[in-house]
Amino acid sequence: MSISVLSLHSYPVKSCAGLAHETAPITAAGMPFDRNWVIVDQHGIFMTQRSYARMALIQPGLDADCLSLSAPGMPAIAIPLRSTDPVPTQVPVRIWSSDTLGYDEGDSPAQWLSQFLNLPCRLLRVHPQATRIASKKHVDAWLGKHKHWEPDFPARHQFAFADGFPFLVANQASLDELNQQLQEKGQAPVPMNRFRPNIVVQGLAPFEEDYLGGMRIGSLAFAFVKACARCPIPNIDQATALSAAEPGLTLAAHRSFEEGVLFGVNAVVAGPSSQLSTGDYVEPEFDL
Repeated sequence: MSISVLSLHSYPVKSCAGLAHETAPITAAGMPFDRNWVIVDQHGIFMTQRSYARMALIQPGLDADCLSLSAPGMPAIAIPLRSTDPVPTQVPVRIWSSDTLGYDEGDSPAQWLSQFLNLPCRLLRVHPQATRIASKKHVDAWLGKHKHWEPDFPARHQFAFADGFPFLVANQASLDELNQQLQEKGQAPVPMNRFRPNIVVQGLAPFEEDYLGGMRIGSLAFAFVKACARCPIPNIDQATALSAAEPGLTLAAHRSFEEGVLFGVNAVVAGPSSQLSTGDYVEPEFDL
């Protein structure tokens, strides 16, 4: 079986529900509008499903003019994509140990989110002057090992509010193996949305991504710069926002390493801005 793109996903509001795409333009910053918005609490601290599982029930939508938000029991709200302020006020945002900038989307989305999440919070969008760069340590380490494959690969990769990198790549066969392990324990299988990938590939063997330095899809070269250590979010049912012990227990039993409990790989990309589509051929680059 050839290796190909199975599905494409973006998450406009950090830690809220995702969007699926048949085709999507790709830039160094990631998928279109991926994690371009973040919800912060009354202290300005970014919020995620790790502490606020109900965020999974907030469904974004995008059209040419607006970001829309919908959620159970709430009227939909639309937020214009074009700011009325050409240079909006900067709001400092820290995503883990990384400092960046956002701007406040105003009182209406803040009130909507506060009502649904039952605590004061506000919606920030990535500021046009933000310059958040993917981990230099991990990108430099990758460059030191893979110059033979991509000699002109850039060292700087700017992105928005994702945890640490502009792309997360997952392998469908790895999920299939995890689900087989769950079923052997009498547990229900889980869908890929528990792991919130941007690109899902098919045709690799289970966890064969562990042995890849990257992949090429058309003119785009993706560098797999860091294995993804998982937090408790995969234990949250994205359709109900209810948490359970699985698949975390099973994943930890089979995928615990020095770096953590691993599933998927964080990536950065080089190449001219291009489109990805489901079904695109994937050329893997194995670490030999």
